[in-house]
Amino acid sequence: MDGDRKAELLVDMFPELSAEFEQLLRVSGKPALAEQIAGLRVLDRSRCGDDFCATFYTQPKPKGSYGPRLRTVALEPITGHLIIDVVGGAVAQIEVLYRQTLIKNSVSQ
Repeated sequence: MDGDRKAELLVDMFPELSAEFEQLLRVSGKPALAEQIAGLRVLDRSRCGDDFCATFYTQPKPKGSYGPRLRTVALEPITGHLIIDVVGGAVAQIEVLYRQTLIKNSVSQ
């Protein structure tokens, strides 16, 4: 994100995706993670350039790996892939793959 802009809430940027994440986390038995969705702010996004990927950082991007406290939660949406990286119990990164509408919208953000 531009350093001059305040980090936006994920639910404001992508309300449908946020609702889907919350629902999938609850169904997967992860209510503590589901409750975090409403307060997540998008601090940055991946600039990998892949046309099938939209990755959002909700914690400061690490310099290297997240380390041994990283836990990856792969969800099972109807379309594409949704993956959450959790560090020390907090959602740190959200990866959205093969969701063309969302990816096009995230590039314009």
